[in-house]
Amino acid sequence: MKPARRRSDAPSPPQPQPTVRPLRKVLIANRGEIALRIVRACRELGIASVAVYSDADAQAPHVREADEAVHIGPAPAAESYLRGDHLIAVAKQLGADAIHPGYGFLSEREWFARAVCDAGLVWVGPPAEAIAAMGSKTAARTLAISAGTPVVPGTTEPLRDAAEAAEVAARFGYPVLLKAAAGGGGKGMRIVRGAGEIAGALAAAKRESQNAFGDDAVYVEKYIEGPRHIEIQVLADAYGNCVALGERECSIQRRHQKMIEEAPSTAVTAELRARMGAAAVAAARAAGYVNAGTCEFLLDRTGEFYFLEMNTRIQVEHPVTELVMGLDLVQWQLRIASGEQLPFTESPVPRGWAIECRITSEDPANGFLPSTGRIAHLHVPSGPGVRWDGGIEAGSVVGLSYDPMLAKLIVFDRTREAAIRRMERALRELVIDGVETSREFHLRVMADPEFRRGEISIQWLEAKLPELLARKAPPEAVRAAAIAAALLADRDRRARNGGGPRGDGGGASGGGTAPRAPVPAESSWARAARFDGLRSP
Repeated sequence: MKPARRRSDAPSPPQPQPTVRPLRKVLIANRGEIALRIVRACRELGIASVAVYSDADAQAPHVREADEAVHIGPAPAAESYLRGDHLIAVAKQLGADAIHPGYGFLSEREWFARAVCDAGLVWVGPPAEAIAAMGSKTAARTLAISAGTPVVPGTTEPLRDAAEAAEVAARFGYPVLLKAAAGGGGKGMRIVRGAGEIAGALAAAKRESQNAFGDDAVYVEKYIEGPRHIEIQVLADAYGNCVALGERECSIQRRHQKMIEEAPSTAVTAELRARMGAAAVAAARAAGYVNAGTCEFLLDRTGEFYFLEMNTRIQVEHPVTELVMGLDLVQWQLRIASGEQLPFTESPVPRGWAIECRITSEDPANGFLPSTGRIAHLHVPSGPGVRWDGGIEAGSVVGLSYDPMLAKLIVFDRTREAAIRRMERALRELVIDGVETSREFHLRVMADPEFRRGEISIQWLEAKLPELLARKAPPEAVRAAAIAAALLADRDRRARNGGGPRGDGGGASGGGTAPRAPVPAESSWARAARFDGLRSP
């Protein structure tokens, strides 16, 4: 007689298979370059797109390029792009069957993902439960530990008070890092190098976290000196397939904000890539993850890596992965959301090298202060291996209501050195008149010998920044600036004296002086170059 079957041996009931539900119309709950990026992905898949816009974005390119566009409120995000209930109502009113959140705004809000689904719409992103599981850094650390993914030594529960923080820090050894449990982007983060700093740093971190995220929970972890910031892109479907798509090097940061990203990384070997990819997939599976996501790691100087967090959305820097992997990640977000299955189950091998520079409306020569104004002229670089993901055009008004990122300039070539040279060429072709930008800063990074050798870490830019900003322009640029300065000075002098460029009164046929356009304000970078040029022999 056959032995009785144990309960654990019983066959599993058949699992319901996801159904393919082709998307017809997608509302894009975002703005700027990522909204335009999603519009283009929808168009290539034959999906209609709906843009939303605030008062500040009425003339934005993504509004014009979408199939439909709806005004959702005043410029402040809290009255427009963060009004989840209104966004859902607009989607229902216009017959959209899905909402794509992009990045930022409501993209990682579990309640919004749940509300979208409860309204009978498709959420183009991971399940609300996965967002909740990875939304808190402490919960994510606990989940990663359970999945066998290495984490930086630290707490898995928020700190109660300064006494507990001091006790934990003493156990791990200084320096330690205080981090907001609910946030990112460097908010609510403090490095503590001694016991005397812990109480004040904790109070400041809790205060900043409360103001930024509405949650003052802070935890502590061991501070790793000189690490790299390496992230792994994952893509998972509803059929149980989860694939790592290689690494991105994100160590060029200022105040915990990424500025330059590349793929692959000079520090990651094929063997290390496989181990980090397996760790990222394990963490994603533990969270029940579906769609595109990113696991962030610290990589120390010995090759050990530690899980930091999982971003449950598309990343700003996704284009570098697309270029080296030959995939369209935004299209795959839409295809997975419609119920499609990934056609591959093994991690592809990266080919070539891609670099991305975030072009922001900030003035590097003036402490990276935001710059506002109207873009008077825009010339976008082009040519082989150059990609521009932008949300601006000539005439766009740059204000203070939103993030200062104007666009992303991405290049691709066979090797890292070739990609750096291509980025230098593309940056030189880029012209944005009307606001200060980070263009010149990026050129200086590309020319730095340490960067070109790949000798970077998370702390590299902060230490290098004074030297980069103080570095003089190359002699040929100085000479060109000196000549331009002399010509501008001569033009201004003649204009003040009432003469034209030739000193003849400026009229086409002696019939009077034509009105003159105002001389544009000189940028601080150009001013510095001009002074260098006037001082040169």
